[in-house]
Amino acid sequence: MSGSTGPERQFAEEMALVFERFGVPRGAGRLLGWMLICEPARQSTAELVAALGLSKASVSTAVRLLESYGLITRVAVPGDRSDHYELLPDAFESAHSHLGTFRVFGDLMAKGLTAIGDADGPRAARLRESAAFYRFLENEWPAMVQRFRREYGEGEQDG
Repeated sequence: MSGSTGPERQFAEEMALVFERFGVPRGAGRLLGWMLICEPARQSTAELVAALGLSKASVSTAVRLLESYGLITRVAVPGDRSDHYELLPDAFESAHSHLGTFRVFGDLMAKGLTAIGDADGPRAARLRESAAFYRFLENEWPAMVQRFRREYGEGEQDG
């Protein structure tokens, strides 16, 4: 495989494998891993192709997916007609909010309870707990993000 080598490329590959376990195509995981560590932070399609050893079509597909998740954005570079991309600030926070991840899983657990027809029965215990867990996360997410921003911001000033 062409492209960059070494620890940075290895990180992107490991990110790809982790994301692939969650059903995200390997190329999108690789691209996301790269966008977390690349320098400069803004990368053109050609730079992504060269760094990751992906085809232009694979980069395009990965970019569209990551844009739809709210993780990266296309940016214009004056005097350059090629596409450039960068990781959005607060990408992972906004991706969860944007995708409604916790609500989707909570709703799915509620559908499971409806499907078995006995929400209070013994076999519903796992679904009840899972539904409660996702509702808890959904309700707590905004406060967790605020707390993180407050604590992370304080840590950044100290370091």
